[in-house]
Amino acid sequence: MKRSLVLSLAFLAAAPFAASAHKAWLQPSQTVLAGNAPWITVDAAVSNDLFYFNHVPLRLENLAITAPDGSKVKAQNPSTGKYRSVFDVELKQQGTYRIGVVNDYATASWDDNGKPKRWRGTPAAFPTEVPKGAKDLKVGQSLSRVETFVTNGSPSEAALKPSGTGLELVPVTHPNDLFAGEEAKFRLQLDGKPVANVEVEIVRGNTRYRNAQDEIKTKTDAGGEFKVTWPEAGMYWLEATSEDAKVTVPGATQRRLGYVATLEVLPQ
Repeated sequence: MKRSLVLSLAFLAAAPFAASAHKAWLQPSQTVLAGNAPWITVDAAVSNDLFYFNHVPLRLENLAITAPDGSKVKAQNPSTGKYRSVFDVELKQQGTYRIGVVNDYATASWDDNGKPKRWRGTPAAFPTEVPKGAKDLKVGQSLSRVETFVTNGSPSEAALKPSGTGLELVPVTHPNDLFAGEEAKFRLQLDGKPVANVEVEIVRGNTRYRNAQDEIKTKTDAGGEFKVTWPEAGMYWLEATSEDAKVTVPGATQRRLGYVATLEVLPQ
């Protein structure tokens, strides 16, 4: 496989907003459980159908797991195959865990004597790995966050604290306290501040078995908040995207931001 195609696929796996038909997600085996250090298994993929493995795996290089006390937890038994990545998490603490893949990448494309070249890497590596003065050079920057939440015992708040970087979900309603027929409220923040007028799309899983996505579309208000009333129980995929000019890569004029969460809605 040519290097340019490899990089293109890698970028797709890293960015949930790379193509509207492809959805990135993390799906835990359970989101609410109780016990003395129980375990969960998490699937990670980019797929055409929610939540099925039929496109490419979500890479785990930038996986971060936050425990209820705010400390970092190491994933166990990580593996990446043809269509998905998978890992286990031991929930030694009581409370809520935040599990996420956060990617901050620079991208570039240029003409190399009539041949298209593509590059993807960290903003720090850009100056040394992309030729200066390249013909038809196009530079971009993207920051994407794909998350899910799991609670052992009673829900807690410490792991839900935002980092203040990029597009983030700040739960007003706890993400492991969602029930069919009830309203939930969330807030979106951009670099630590509430962000208004951002479109949010929510899709229930099992899209493979229905003809329509049945998506729920809403938008953040002046305080960055939005509400959703869950029509039925199940696993839901939530996505929001934004753009701004707060780039850190030379030559880039636009920063693309994406946020994805997998949420489980329980029956009444």
